Amino acid sequence: MSGYQLSESKSIAMMKLLALCFFAISLISIPIAEARIRHYKWELKYEYKSPDCYKKLVITINGRTPGPTILAQQNDTVIVEVKNSLLTENTAIHWHGIRQIGTPWFDGTEGVTQCPILPGDTFVYKFVVDRPGTYLYHAHYGMQRESGLYGSIRVALPDGESEPFAYDYDRSIILNDWFHKSTYEQAAGLSSIPFQWVGEPQSLLIQGKGRFDCSAANPPMKADVCNNTNPECSLYSTTVVPGKTYRLRISSLTALSALSFQIEGHNMTVVEADGHYVEPFVVKNLFIYSGETYSVLVKTDQDPSRNYWATTNVVSRNATTPPGLAIFNYYPNHPRRSPPTIPPSGPMWNDIEPRFNQSVAIKARRGHIYPPPATSDRVIVLLNTQNRVNGNVRWSVNNVSLNIPHTPYLIALKENLLRTFSQTPPPEGYDFKNYDIFPVQNNTNGTTSDAIYRLQLNSTVDIILQNANTMNPNNSETHPWHLHGHDFWILGYGKGKFDPINDPKKYNLVDPIMKNTVPVHPFGWTALRFKADNPGVWAFHCHIESHFFLGMGVVFEEGIERVGKLPSSIMGCGQTKHLLKP
Repeated sequence: MSGYQLSESKSIAMMKLLALCFFAISLISIPIAEARIRHYKWELKYEYKSPDCYKKLVITINGRTPGPTILAQQNDTVIVEVKNSLLTENTAIHWHGIRQIGTPWFDGTEGVTQCPILPGDTFVYKFVVDRPGTYLYHAHYGMQRESGLYGSIRVALPDGESEPFAYDYDRSIILNDWFHKSTYEQAAGLSSIPFQWVGEPQSLLIQGKGRFDCSAANPPMKADVCNNTNPECSLYSTTVVPGKTYRLRISSLTALSALSFQIEGHNMTVVEADGHYVEPFVVKNLFIYSGETYSVLVKTDQDPSRNYWATTNVVSRNATTPPGLAIFNYYPNHPRRSPPTIPPSGPMWNDIEPRFNQSVAIKARRGHIYPPPATSDRVIVLLNTQNRVNGNVRWSVNNVSLNIPHTPYLIALKENLLRTFSQTPPPEGYDFKNYDIFPVQNNTNGTTSDAIYRLQLNSTVDIILQNANTMNPNNSETHPWHLHGHDFWILGYGKGKFDPINDPKKYNLVDPIMKNTVPVHPFGWTALRFKADNPGVWAFHCHIESHFFLGMGVVFEEGIERVGKLPSSIMGCGQTKHLLKP
């Protein structure tokens, strides 16, 4: 072989090697499903704001309420550095709908998964958003959520993947109710004898904006306290282009109210609920309960020469709260231009049938059905009642009202500090045969407890939420129940008392929707099933602020032995102080 031929063969070999290297590098650089880190730095402060024209102290995140929207893609890691500059108040933030698989200590539930964040301290939350969908974050300390500490989480599919429905634009809208009294005043009244109820909210907010009628206040308010010309409380306006399809991610974080949401002249197609695809169905108004998220598709196919009203109104309570108003602004009309019509009135507050029917209509989308296990290993029935405990009005589950201990359950269980809470298991049912859910009952035999339910890891658990009359005649309230750390299948809804023999035969085991928040309707029941497959300690509670504050919740533990080493940042309160190394 000549020197030239040898040189040529070496060159060819080198070129092949270089081509192989470039191919390998190109494979490495393909961005498909590449997880990213989303880093946020937040400072929490009390500031004077006028979201409904009435000036009061609210909690802001970097000067804003609602706080900034967290934007991420599936499997991204979200890091949020939270500096508590509330000066005299602890805090904690819950990532509502994020299951915290492998990070139960960052669920953000004070007293359950962590000690509170002290004034002046910075706490770092770090977790993976493992599923696409619409989620929330909010304070989970006392009744702090209703002071304005809340916001949206929007998780997109990885690059190259698409939703099973088409749309042109994507918007997030949080619905809320708004009280003028501080959470401290409300909590003091709820804890007092005689009992002082918080009353109905003064306003309904749409994306943090509302309109309280300052001129109707009694006694009259000064202009520096309430001013309807304040630009801070101009109505929320979302601008749309005619002839397009909009995905509106509608969420509720009300402190008390169940709501109906409607857009004048427009139908809405429901396509997602709590991060799961829904078999599409069309509504004129969307019923939504605190802690729920929905995606609806709206076509901008109406007369483009004008704007339209978007409104909310209270249902399930005979409320005096005026409707929430926003403007559905057709470009190029001015976004502040009022529609020429009267805002549409929502449905009757006490008409339960359409609310019940919407709940039943929500099924998993074909092609995206995750069938539940055919049977369960355990059934826990939770009777929701209003009780008196030592003279105090409380909300109870099976006659037991929850008190959260000073030492968080997760730390107590992992570090074997079992003396910090009761080891007597709470009841798994009630006197089904003799208890009548319809009249006012003499519920003076209630107790308080900090006991929890211990679940077998990977077992299947059924929960039956049973509603009943309150301590007021002919009154049963809607309770939205939220489960941390899991999604559950909704197997069915019913009216009256749950029948343990016959009602399970009617369960939907074919295409039940999965959610993390569900209503139990007045004088009705709701049946759920979930897999206890996420090691940790998880709250399950009514998402109405005052109801959870008054004890309407339970706590589940599963697989505590599988939980990894706890970060020291969650410690420092109760009996956890000695666990911190100097």
